[in-house]
This record gives sequence, structure tokens and C-alpha cells, in this order.
Amino acid sequence: MDIGIALPQYGGHARAEWIVPFARQAEEAGFDWLWVGDRALAPVAPSDLYPGHTAQDPYPRGFRTFLDPLTVLTAAAGATSRVRLATSTLNAPWYPPLLLARTLTTLDVISAGRLVAGLGIGWLRDEYTAVNADFTRRGARLEEILDILRGYWTEEVFGHEGPHWSIPESYVGLRPARPGGPPVLLGGLSPAAMRRVGRRADGWAGVLLPPDMEAGLWDLARRAAEEAGRDPGALTRHIRHNVRPGTGAGEIAAVLDGVRASGADSAFIDLQQCVAGPGEALELGTRALERLRAG
Repeated sequence: MDIGIALPQYGGHARAEWIVPFARQAEEAGFDWLWVGDRALAPVAPSDLYPGHTAQDPYPRGFRTFLDPLTVLTAAAGATSRVRLATSTLNAPWYPPLLLARTLTTLDVISAGRLVAGLGIGWLRDEYTAVNADFTRRGARLEEILDILRGYWTEEVFGHEGPHWSIPESYVGLRPARPGGPPVLLGGLSPAAMRRVGRRADGWAGVLLPPDMEAGLWDLARRAAEEAGRDPGALTRHIRHNVRPGTGAGEIAAVLDGVRASGADSAFIDLQQCVAGPGEALELGTRALERLRAG
């Protein structure tokens, strides 16, 4: 199983001077993936609570400072040569899909085909209000975005006419590094999201869950793939572990070992809510990786 680590991006870790050395040192330490997330707002009076939080503490305080995910990945791309670069997840319905396609393709080319596009729909209605997007239609918007991305990546003359966007037929000279474009992962935990993974995606950008819950969701995706005439065995599973403060390297390694035993293709650790800064995150993550691979 491949192992990744989140790049310094939010809270006390959102320090531009750390992105390049962190990416380079993580690759040298043996990590296989570098990941980023996507947050646009930290509202004073939020419309929704972050999962597991309360009205008194509606979301992690670190979300008040958040570097742009694709800019961070671009900096990391220039500092590395082997690791894959991925989003978990980019909230696709916030972005005009034509511009999203251009940016993702550019990053894919810059990184020589190392990009994996993990896309999701988010959970905070305030963010949709701020970018003038319809929260209630976010699933349908994502479906249409997937159509646009696939067309942009595979057709030399591409146009689109759909319920949310209209793109006149145009020449597309910008080609992704690999035929068909970057692999697309989809996030989400609902039955509808998992069926979309099976129907439309190359894999699932998941999060650490109790084993029975994860197995049930994964089975939904595999069944949906089979019903759509796709090979369920070709789907890949990538699990995010948001590490809590006070967790040691041995505990992290044990969690990753459990993910490996579940049959997942990769896992990554986000230590930005666990330790104070990027240096500590890299040191702790490297020790966990060494313990996992030694054991």
C-alpha cells in the first residue's frame, strides 16, 4: 500500500516557505503521495457544522487560514520528481469547469502526469453562497463537470451544452500528460456519492471510518460499477487519516497498518491538526512511515 502525507496548507502550517522543502523532504523520506484539501471560508456564524463538531466549536480553528490547493500542488510539483500529487478533495462545483479543466491539465503537464484529481462537493452552504453556486444542485453540477473534464481531456474540438454550463465548440490544444487525462477520484460518504464513484470515477477519496462502515460504502461503489458495465476491480481506494493531537508515531503506524489490511490502495496522514508546525509534522510522519515499513 502506498503512503502519503498532507502538504502544509492550513492553520499554523500555512507557511509558504515550507511548501517546497516539505515536499522535497517528504519525497526523500519515501512518501508516495502528497495531498492537499480545499476550504474557501471560515464563517463567523456558519450555516453548517464540520462533522463531529458543535455549535460552540463549529469547525477546526485552522480553517481560518487556508492556502489555495492547486497553487500549493504546483509548488510541490516543481520540487519533486516521483511522488504523486492529489487533492482530497477539491470542491469542484465552486469552479467554472472550463477554467478548472485548464488548471488541472496545466498542473498535470507541469508534473509530467503525476496529478490525481480528487473531487468532491463539500458540506458548507456558506461557501456555495460566496461563489454564487447552488448548494442544492451540487451533485448534479459535479456530474456535469465530470462530463466537461472528460471532453476537454479527450477531444481536440470540444463543446458542451448542459443545464449549468454552455461551452461553444473550440479547439483544445492543451493535452494532458497521459491519454484520457489524470485519474479522477470522488469523495463522499453518502450512498449517492458512493454510487457516483462506481459509475464515474477511477476510485474513492475516502476517510478513515469504522471497518464495517467503510466496507459497506465500498461495496456500494463496487456494485454501482458492475451495474454500469464497469470493472469493479479497477476501482482504487485512498483513505485519509486526520491525526489527532497527542498521537504518537507508533499509533499512526498501527492505524495505517489496519488500512493496509483492509485492502486499500493508499492512505495518507494529515498532521496539521496534530502538531504545531510543518517541521514537526514531517518528523512525526517520517517516523510513522519508518515504523510501518519496518513492521
